Amino acid sequence: MAEEVSPITRQVTKESREYGAPFVDIALKDVEDCLIYDRHGVPVPFKTLYQDRKSVIIFVRNFLCYSCKEYVDDLSKIPRETLEDANIRLAVIGQSAHHHIEPFCSLTGYPYEIYVDPERCIYQKLGMNREEKFSDSAHPSPHVKSGIFMGQMKSIWRAMTSPAFDFQGDLHQQGGAIIAGPGSQVHFSHFDMNRLDHMPINWLLQLAGVKKTLEFSDKPKIIHV
Repeated sequence: MAEEVSPITRQVTKESREYGAPFVDIALKDVEDCLIYDRHGVPVPFKTLYQDRKSVIIFVRNFLCYSCKEYVDDLSKIPRETLEDANIRLAVIGQSAHHHIEPFCSLTGYPYEIYVDPERCIYQKLGMNREEKFSDSAHPSPHVKSGIFMGQMKSIWRAMTSPAFDFQGDLHQQGGAIIAGPGSQVHFSHFDMNRLDHMPINWLLQLAGVKKTLEFSDKPKIIHV
């Protein structure tokens, strides 16, 4: 029997294809035992993020990337009760050393789970894109406010003023988003083609079961629909 697809999943998946971000078929069993590290350097298997409940997992390029920083700025505006009401776990994964986590969270105000995959085990085994590809039909991320020139200047400045000067990850590695769990079920997955190819946060939340639309302004605001 074919698996039933909910109307919200069907609707958002259709919109995501129009957006230029088709569903990417992945096998979580290939990466479930890859180790990720928390802000204290404590390793945990990747599968712990989605075994018990549905999780929205965001992979970012690197913590110096201006577009990733601004995307996580908006992730930080998601009210905790929105996630709790939908019983959703939210996690961000970067590819730097773990000691970059704390400064990145301080910079963005991000209060939820965050880990690093410094060997890019998950990125590589899932086949996330390296290098950037742009197309005329692509829609830029609604969460990136800076232009490319000013954004890159901000990234360079943060690199130069960081106590530990490094690039905080492979500069060519692109990120993505996965909605998975409980168990090994994958509800949605997307691999970014470039630094602006983030999935809109509201789409991801709706796919995960959130019934409200968030407005990403200076202050979080919920519009009931």
